[in-house]
Amino acid sequence: MEFSQDENNNLPLTKFESMLKTNHVLFFDSEEFENIIHHYLNQGKIALAKKAIKLGLDQHPTSVNLRLFKVEVYVFENKLVEADTLLNELYNLDPMNEEIYIQKANIFSKKDDHQQAIDVLKRALELTDDVVDLYSLIGMEYLFLDEFEKAKECFIKCLEEDIEDYSALYNVIYCFEFLNQTEEAIEYLNIFLDKNPYCEVAWHQLGKQYYNLKNYKKALAAYDFAIISDDTFVGAYLERGKVLEKLKRFNEAIENYSITLELDDPTSFALLRIGSCHEKLKNDELAVQYYYKTVHEDPLLDKGWIAITRFYNKKRDYEKALYYINKAINIDSENVVYWKLYSQINHRLNHLEEAERGYKKTLELGNYELNTWLSRGDILIKLGEPEAAIYNFEQAIEFYPENSEIEYRLAGLYLSLNEEDKGVFYLKNGLDHNEDYAFIVEELFPEVANKILVKNILKTNQ
Repeated sequence: MEFSQDENNNLPLTKFESMLKTNHVLFFDSEEFENIIHHYLNQGKIALAKKAIKLGLDQHPTSVNLRLFKVEVYVFENKLVEADTLLNELYNLDPMNEEIYIQKANIFSKKDDHQQAIDVLKRALELTDDVVDLYSLIGMEYLFLDEFEKAKECFIKCLEEDIEDYSALYNVIYCFEFLNQTEEAIEYLNIFLDKNPYCEVAWHQLGKQYYNLKNYKKALAAYDFAIISDDTFVGAYLERGKVLEKLKRFNEAIENYSITLELDDPTSFALLRIGSCHEKLKNDELAVQYYYKTVHEDPLLDKGWIAITRFYNKKRDYEKALYYINKAINIDSENVVYWKLYSQINHRLNHLEEAERGYKKTLELGNYELNTWLSRGDILIKLGEPEAAIYNFEQAIEFYPENSEIEYRLAGLYLSLNEEDKGVFYLKNGLDHNEDYAFIVEELFPEVANKILVKNILKTNQ
């Protein structure tokens, strides 16, 4: 039993809290203590729960349930030895109490012994008719073991006992998704909806499965039914908006996202999507307004700043784009996409040192695209750092062996440093692999292209 503000059930709680303020110890029956403790644990008020347990056991020292609350607090505080000792005592007193098994399983779980926890919970199943919570606990233990099929079976059993256990429904779908069983998830949800046709959560999940299969028509129908079942279901409107975007029905998508702003507090996601839809509709002023609303709503949302960056980048307003990409990087400095965009914008602004720094960071974060290596190396050449450029291209050729674009650059660099053997080696390799890119030498290294040695090699190859 939980206490509420509008029922007489809260009288023992008021009486208990009043007692704590005085030196008078009042009597409560054991059930009242259980309700008081349960209330405090639900509220996360562990110190008050412990006081209630102590006073409760002072007045009812033989109460198994009160001592089980003590076990629960021990487990919460990670005092597993004390919890285990007390549980063993309680088992001797009441071996048929399923709560003893649940707490025992909780201890095993805390020790990462999930199979033992499952075995204990299965024994508890034999002692109770209220199996929903136990199947849920067993399912969670299977999730810890990455045994998703067995976990799924447990959560399905929860739903067989209680068709409105939406937490179990979410977990069932999570298992289907992890197992990449989209078709099976759809089949299960359709059977479930035959039994519970007005379950907005099931319709919502069905829509997500169809969306994953890119069956947008069926996804849209599922979200329609979710909204019919509950016209205040914000999640259904958001997902419906995403589908409409895929179908390029941007005005309708905006309508759906806008409904969520009326039903609940504005979300940065909805504002961002509205901005994106307006941009696709060429409503540039509205687009940027919503992007600004996005970052106003959530200043730490890097996707909002990146949206503004890309907006100004398309408009070739590179100074503004640079300002906003810096905002995004300040929020997430390990995002390779942001650094790549930072590099490109600085490159267009001819901020070569900043662009080189950005490309270097992009590579450090694992973006090994050919264009990243080439752009960084070409900037190093312009900055008059041939050794650094060579090191860059030597690394690049490990990822792209026999790539003539890299080989011609290395040829030009080595020949400009009068390392003829290496220069000739890369020049001949470049010509063997793709002579069409030979213009790179002339374009990036005109002084090298005029050398007699280079002219002879190029002429011989014609």
